[in-house]
Amino acid sequence: MTAPISANYRVGLAAWAALALLQLAWHGWLFPAQSMPAGVALGITVVPLLLPLFALRDVRRALLWVGILSLFYFCHGVSEAWSAPGERWLAWIEILLTLTLIGMLGLGVRRKRAASNR
Repeated sequence: MTAPISANYRVGLAAWAALALLQLAWHGWLFPAQSMPAGVALGITVVPLLLPLFALRDVRRALLWVGILSLFYFCHGVSEAWSAPGERWLAWIEILLTLTLIGMLGLGVRRKRAASNR
């Protein structure tokens, strides 16, 4: 039997799903790439977020991989917020989701460490 998923990890999972959906909407529908086929743009932006699904049996491991990947999405959000005024609102959502994801991972590790020190 598996242990219940903590609230931090549930928020992290929700941020991960929202980040994937944001990429689909952003690059597939709202602002599709002009210089490459939409399938290639979606492959570059969505497929990396789907790879940690292979580690989903261990939620902490899956979220760790997504946390590492989200650094790329954070950088992408910052660069788009800076350079693309029409897409700035999407970039800020991307930044918020990545910070939420990384923050929830940090809280989960911190609480685990605090529990093990008791």
